[in-house]
Amino acid sequence: MAGKPQFGSRIGLIAATVGSAVGLGNVWRFPAEAQANGGAAFLLIYIACVAILGIPVMLAEFSLGRASGKDAVASFMKLAPRKHWWIGGAIATLASYLILSFYLVVAGWTLEYFWQSITGGLYEGITTNAMDISFRDQMGKYISGSWEPLLASYAIIIINIFVLMKGVQKGIEKMSNVMMPLLFLLLVFFCIASLTLPQAREGLRFFFAPDFSKITAETVINALGQAFFSLSLGMGILITYSAYYPKKTNLIGTAATVSVLDLTVAILMGMIIFPAVMSFGLDGESLEGATLVFVTLPEVFASMPFTRFWSSLFFLLLLVAAVTSTISLAEVSVAFVSDRFKLSRKKSCWVVMLPLVALSTLCSLSQGPLSHIRIFSLNFFDLLDTVATNLMLPTAAIITCGFIGWILPKKILRNQLTNNGRINPYLSRVVGWVIRWLAPFLIAIILIAKFIE
Repeated sequence: MAGKPQFGSRIGLIAATVGSAVGLGNVWRFPAEAQANGGAAFLLIYIACVAILGIPVMLAEFSLGRASGKDAVASFMKLAPRKHWWIGGAIATLASYLILSFYLVVAGWTLEYFWQSITGGLYEGITTNAMDISFRDQMGKYISGSWEPLLASYAIIIINIFVLMKGVQKGIEKMSNVMMPLLFLLLVFFCIASLTLPQAREGLRFFFAPDFSKITAETVINALGQAFFSLSLGMGILITYSAYYPKKTNLIGTAATVSVLDLTVAILMGMIIFPAVMSFGLDGESLEGATLVFVTLPEVFASMPFTRFWSSLFFLLLLVAAVTSTISLAEVSVAFVSDRFKLSRKKSCWVVMLPLVALSTLCSLSQGPLSHIRIFSLNFFDLLDTVATNLMLPTAAIITCGFIGWILPKKILRNQLTNNGRINPYLSRVVGWVIRWLAPFLIAIILIAKFIE
């Protein structure tokens, strides 16, 4: 433990952990899921899932990381020597690396759209009567092109290397202390602007007035999946970051704070998106992932005064979320390589990041020139997405819950959650029960549903 890096302040610790959770899952996946699953009804179930599933599993990962002070693989090995539970950490670490491979590409798209918004290139030649088609053509140009998306992805890789080489306090924490307040400031600014739109009330009604008749088993499963994904569970991120927590950190308070801030971002995004799409007659369109961000919202901005200003601000917001996500994902592998092979941080960064040049290139080209190459009917980008997010993450989370709930001595979880008896012990008992029984059951439902899908 000598020389183990730690976060320097509680604010920095919270900012970094929130930055690891808040990302593209909140900014574009949540509005799309909310629209497809009944709006307010989905929101209520999602909040319940965060409280019932998200916070306990987050606490399980926090406890594992801080108790061991190691990376996501070595945490299992230290606390259960000569046993095979480390496989859970290995799955999480590999999953985060695969996700990082295509997240770098998506972050590159965001960077390209930010630049094109500033220069005005995004809105050149847009036909008012066929705006949807025009922006889909633009998306094809910026996402499916051969060299523009590659250069943007490489720029994101360079940003990651620069921050990661600075270390935990001077790199990750310092970046988070700047970027997370900026992200929340932009969200609030956009929210205020969106609430002044003519059909804001209708958008808010869809998002906040629940129609319980729209709740189905699929709605619940999707809410569980969204809660799981948006909190970065099963990726090894929370185990890795909590290894940098000081021993006096209140894990229960930290988990509650991170979850509330994560929920706040999702709710603010809903308050931005739904008034906008209602006001500009786009509520009948499908708000699916890339289409929402790269087609629907540019249509909204094109219909507003000061188009380039609003567009630039939004893609800056998205870029901040994307960069914090990629850095937290990369840190999982950097910590693993550093701990496992006893390399310096700089060498570990190069070992982790250089192969990503090739992987991100394949992911990017699979959206364009290499889109005809299919594996199980999926291109390379979609294959990594499906395998990592739908299969590996839930598997890693089930193993983690099983390890902490049934294998690890109960006093370790109790001591971590109560700071050796200094914090109310009753909450630790509730969390322990959820981790042992309820969380594995709910995660298994997600895994089965995704496998069938």
